[in-house]
Amino acid sequence: MFHPQSGSGSEEFPGFDQARTIMWCYEARARTHTRLSETDFLIDEAVMAVHVDNTSRADRVFLTAFDRDGQLLRGDTLYVDEPDQRLDITPEFDHDYNAMTVPAGSDLEQAVIRENGWIINMASLRKYEPQEDRRATQRAVFLAHLGDMMNSGQTRGFLFGDSIMGSSGSTTQTPGSEH
Repeated sequence: MFHPQSGSGSEEFPGFDQARTIMWCYEARARTHTRLSETDFLIDEAVMAVHVDNTSRADRVFLTAFDRDGQLLRGDTLYVDEPDQRLDITPEFDHDYNAMTVPAGSDLEQAVIRENGWIINMASLRKYEPQEDRRATQRAVFLAHLGDMMNSGQTRGFLFGDSIMGSSGSTTQTPGSEH
């Protein structure tokens, strides 16, 4: 996926650049899951892989579903009306990155050889939990920014969670959290 160069001054704000990269990766994962949810490929357990042809046309993405043996099942087309609808490579779901076996001599192997897109390992996409990813991304972005803020003196201390430990070791509520 193409990521524009940051003009933030990497030496002064490395956390900012790291946070942007974290968000770009999150958006790619979420977009892949959302766009594949527009088809029946995500719920059809017979679909083990989907070839994403995102190179033939700028205004659409051609999807081809394959079964466990790498044989062609069917195709679908997703239209790209906005740039944020593109299905660029998402490493977490790509067959090359998660060691998905491509059956020799199969239709799927021929799709890989053509090199006109990428292959989604549907097992990894089905394991994806959008809400968990969003929470993890939020924490990672916060922590990326926190280093910059501490280095610049904007932040000197912080607390995580709903409570703090009192001097006796018992849990006390944080100010403003009384119910």
